[in-house]
Amino acid sequence: MRKTGKSRRAQEAASIGADLMLAPMVAMMRLPLMAMDAGSSQPWGTESARAVNEKTAAIAEGAFAAQMSFLQSASRFWPELLSGRTPSLFNGVAAELSISAALKPASRAVKANFRRLSSKA
Repeated sequence: MRKTGKSRRAQEAASIGADLMLAPMVAMMRLPLMAMDAGSSQPWGTESARAVNEKTAAIAEGAFAAQMSFLQSASRFWPELLSGRTPSLFNGVAAELSISAALKPASRAVKANFRRLSSKA
């Protein structure tokens, strides 16, 4: 078995972090569009409504994913304990997996927004 240097979890965390680093750029690209929305006669402009909807969807999806990750870790508690391993709920692995699951939807949304807004520029 060949080692690649970084674990799959570490590579996934790095990918999520890289995608989230685009968030300030997405915010800056959105500002002119939201300023145009503010000048329109509609109470909620297209870009403003889209930004709010995407954020609430990502928060809800992330919260659900985090809870499901903890539930999976809890379901592995006894098999891990009986096999002589430290349960993931105790050694921090469950928290790491849960945080990663929670951030993944926001990461996808930021990356998609960056691609979409970059094509408008």
